[in-house]
Amino acid sequence: MKQRQRLKHRIADIVIFGGTGDLALRKLFPALYEMERTGRFDDETRIFGASRSEHSDEDFRAKLEEAGKKFIPKGEFEPETWAKFASRIAYVQVSAGDESGFKVLYEKLSDQPDRDRVFYFSTSPSLFADMAFNLKKAGLVTPNSRVVLEKPLGHDLDSCREINGQIGEVFEENQIFRIDHYLGKETVQNLMILRFANAMFEPLWNSAHIDHVQITVGEEVGVEGRWSYYDDAGAMRDMVQNHMLQLLCLVAMEPPYVLDQDAVRDEKVKVLKALQPINDSNIDSSTVRGQYRKGAVGGKEVPGYLEEEGANTDSTTETFVAIRAELDNWRWSGVPFYLRTGKRLPKRHSEIVIQFRDVPHQIFPLAKSMTNYQANKLVLRLQPDDGIHLVLNNKNPGPGLVRLRPTALNLSFAEAFGGRSPDAYERLLLDAIDGNNTLFVRRDEQDIAWQWVDAIQDAWQNNHITPKGYTAGTWGPSAAIALIERDGRTWNEEAGF
Repeated sequence: MKQRQRLKHRIADIVIFGGTGDLALRKLFPALYEMERTGRFDDETRIFGASRSEHSDEDFRAKLEEAGKKFIPKGEFEPETWAKFASRIAYVQVSAGDESGFKVLYEKLSDQPDRDRVFYFSTSPSLFADMAFNLKKAGLVTPNSRVVLEKPLGHDLDSCREINGQIGEVFEENQIFRIDHYLGKETVQNLMILRFANAMFEPLWNSAHIDHVQITVGEEVGVEGRWSYYDDAGAMRDMVQNHMLQLLCLVAMEPPYVLDQDAVRDEKVKVLKALQPINDSNIDSSTVRGQYRKGAVGGKEVPGYLEEEGANTDSTTETFVAIRAELDNWRWSGVPFYLRTGKRLPKRHSEIVIQFRDVPHQIFPLAKSMTNYQANKLVLRLQPDDGIHLVLNNKNPGPGLVRLRPTALNLSFAEAFGGRSPDAYERLLLDAIDGNNTLFVRRDEQDIAWQWVDAIQDAWQNNHITPKGYTAGTWGPSAAIALIERDGRTWNEEAGF
């Protein structure tokens, strides 16, 4: 008889600043609701929404319920469970620079001074310092307090250091949780299991056996009404500096000596330090910038980036980036890492491709003449359907000459394990409540990532490299294809598992 896993009950006071914002309504409160549904909260756990707007507790709960029915997956919104969840929730009107709201919050929390407190800053980073200082002034920061910081944390190294310095005046480093929701995705977490809990992969995980690595994060959507925000960030700051470099680190890191939060992050820092600089000398051969033009995505006509609502028609912000990166270390010397991300691509599609080298001597004479022949590869699909896809060469059935046919061994997490896959925010919120920093970004890690990205941004500016146009619904500018094909390689664009 299968024994049901016993769930740990969490006791904490959780405060979501920016509680009426899009992220809170779309992701954070649905994730907290799922913890309620799976029995992870103790009866005494309390949740507070905080923002500048004026709401009663009842009005705020009604707003959350309306959003919950929209964003909680179909079949998981249970009125009885929601009622219990809503009973935990209260609202506090708080403005980042106004001490009065923080005093009200203190009055609500002061009856449990020793309880774990999680403050989630789901606001503009420009407000982080004021909120942190006012939390401290109000007496709300205790040794059991933690703060979760949403990205983007600054727009370059200097601004990032300034924000981190201000937050560091209030919270110790082990109390600061810099969130990157990609690290909470099921396949990303499974990458470490795949590498370090299976004997078959790690001996091959090096330059002697791997030809190259591809990391793609593609989005069908455009800027979704956030043109002004996106234009200040662009694909490099919005995706490469955080999500894509984090994925690269997990692929390339050495095995940590133990599964400990600092041991794992120490290994990620070593990877970032090993990244070869991309600067004026190699910017043209190592990067491609793109900006989408009007076209069709999923059969629907969409406007170009400069035609979006609120657009500045002179903008040179990139909506697509492709990068050829290399690492100067023993394991990966000579192995290129191709990174690609963009908006208005043909589909929502995120994956890591580990392309192995071919066999050293091919004894099947027809193999190389086959149009579909390929060396082994491992594909880790992050979205839309989590899973693992391993391509092996097999004999095509039938008599006569031996013909090879690439065949995939597919592991769909949904089919293999059944049930729902936890949302990334759900997992990361649980870790923040538990004080587990492993899947969050450390300060020095963030600094090194910004240094590498800033050098690319400076080289673009110094060399007057502007984005190349690409039609919405395609895989970016033709230069991105040339970036990889001049090395004799091709982007993986197979249609799923």
